[in-house]
Order: sequence, then structure tokens, then C-alpha cells
Amino acid sequence: MKTVIIEDEALAAERLEELIREIRPDADIMAKLDSVKHSIRWLQNHHPELIFLVIKLSDGLSFEIFKRIELNVPVIFTTAYDEYAIKAFELNSIDYLLKPVRKNDLRASIEKFEKLRKTFLPDIPALLETLASAKPDYKKRFLLQYGEKLKKIEIEDIAYFYAQDKYVYLTTFHQQTYPMDHSLNQIEDMVDPEQFFRINRQMLINYKAIHQMHAYSRSRIKIDLSPPEPKRIKALVSIERTPVFKEWIDK
Repeated sequence: MKTVIIEDEALAAERLEELIREIRPDADIMAKLDSVKHSIRWLQNHHPELIFLVIKLSDGLSFEIFKRIELNVPVIFTTAYDEYAIKAFELNSIDYLLKPVRKNDLRASIEKFEKLRKTFLPDIPALLETLASAKPDYKKRFLLQYGEKLKKIEIEDIAYFYAQDKYVYLTTFHQQTYPMDHSLNQIEDMVDPEQFFRINRQMLINYKAIHQMHAYSRSRIKIDLSPPEPKRIKALVSIERTPVFKEWIDK
């Protein structure tokens, strides 16, 4: 089974590769690709039998790959979208897996592929239409527990989320900080990408928290946040995220 993983979260891609090898030790993982641009370039010169494809990549929707080049390759989607929002994908792809991917679900998808193994082309216009009409229900608030107390935090009151010392926290515009039970990867899928942006591995920020921006070394961007970020946390847009960040700001 010659397959390629298209996923822009390195940890998610590595975990998926690990699970695939556990289920099919003889699987040939030809490549792990992290963007629409890289995927198009690679797929023009290689011919996998199966593609594991995340819907949202750092430089756009992965459906753009199929609009740019002609592919007759079965696809298993990996996505954080709610099952009901993508139910129609079952008609257009081999299968889909909700993140975080579970081993038993992955095994079932691979077995389904092996049974269907035939020329297959997803109906990309139908997928785009489904995605546009079934918008995710992004979080409006978080219910947090600290000690014996419960507190609700409205999404518009959150300035940023950050990871530090194996824990994740949110900070409000009122400079209140609370621990979270979710990872940054999970939170990134929960909040509206029009409002929040993952600038690096440690920070996910609200655009309203941006006070000033400065050109920084190696084409990066340094951000002055309001309220300021905590000590040992840098509000610095990573090199690979800088081009996408500029597009996000310049809308």
C-alpha cells in the first residue's frame, strides 16, 4: 500500500504514520506533505495508491490540490469537523477520520480502502459546496473549572491561548489567566480562524489582542500583545507561519 500523508501539523502526521505502520507494517509511506503547494509539486511526479488528507492546510483548503492537478487516487479525509457537517463526504471519498485519529477507526478505513481498491476521483465541487453550506459551529464560550469553582469565559473576552510547561492557559483582555483542559491543537480547531491565529507552537492569538507588529530577524514578525504575553513566552510568528499570517491580517 503506497500512501502519502498530507497534514500540516507535524505531530499529527507523525502519529498517523505510526498508527498506519502498526496496522500495516508493510505500508509504504512515500511522503508526508504539509501544504497545498508542496502537495501539488510532489503529486505531479509521484503516484500513490491512497492519500490521507487533512481538509485545512496552512496555505488553504486541500481541495485546491485536486482543482490544480488531475488525480485518480482514493482519499481518506482526516478532519476536526463535526461528523454531521461532513456527512456528505461519505459519498465522495473512501472514508473520513475525525481527529484525534483512533487506531480502530483507522484500521476500519484501511480495510475499507483495500476492499474498494479501484480508480477513484472525489467530487471536489460537491465537497466544496458541502463545506461552504455546513460551517463548523465554533466555540462561543469555555466553561473552566479551577479548584471547586466553575467559570464561563466568552470567546470575545479571550486575548490569547498559550502552552507552557506542558500545560495550556488562556488569558483574557482583563489580564486574567486560567488553565485549560485542551491542547492548543484542539483549541485551534474549536475557535473561529477568522478571529484566532496560531502564530507558533506556543501561542494562539486573537487578532484584537494585536497592539503593534515589528519586522524581526529571518523574515519573522514580532507582535506586541495587549495584554502582554507572560514571561518565557514569545509572541513571535514562526518563519513557516509568517506568509499565512500576513494574508490573515491583510483581509
